Amino acid sequence: MAVVTARSTTKLIRFLLIALPLATFLSGCQTAELAAPTGVSEDPFIASNDPAYLGRKLFERADYALAEKNFRTAVERNPGDAASWVGLAASYDQLARFDLADRAYDHATRLSGATFEILNNRGYSYMLRGDSRTAASMLQRARALRPGDPVVANNLVLLTQSRT
Repeated sequence: MAVVTARSTTKLIRFLLIALPLATFLSGCQTAELAAPTGVSEDPFIASNDPAYLGRKLFERADYALAEKNFRTAVERNPGDAASWVGLAASYDQLARFDLADRAYDHATRLSGATFEILNNRGYSYMLRGDSRTAASMLQRARALRPGDPVVANNLVLLTQSRT
């Protein structure tokens, strides 16, 4: 069992303040629907009434609170939409609502199994919480499904750096 000291806590906080913005840019929660934005419009208006689509676009713009609201509406309207459950969980992660993220990830896993996206996102979620052991386990399982994926590789590098 590790002993937590004020110095180690300060060191971790300092590391996270520097690494998390970079980590969010280079890796992080991702699904096919939440992939890195390509040509995100500067226009604040999104021409759609589809809450799942709005959630994805708002997540790309880092508007996690509105993304969460739209993903929540999407899963209320279509509880079988696993992609929206993953988007909802990723939004909760960014809002530090890990209890709700876990429930959304569990629901997505029941719908689609332990997919690469879910395992990678959960690993990132546990990394955000400071649970490096569970994060490593999830990320290794994701890497086993897609050995050459750069997102999970970056997450594993970040996890290793956060441990030092």
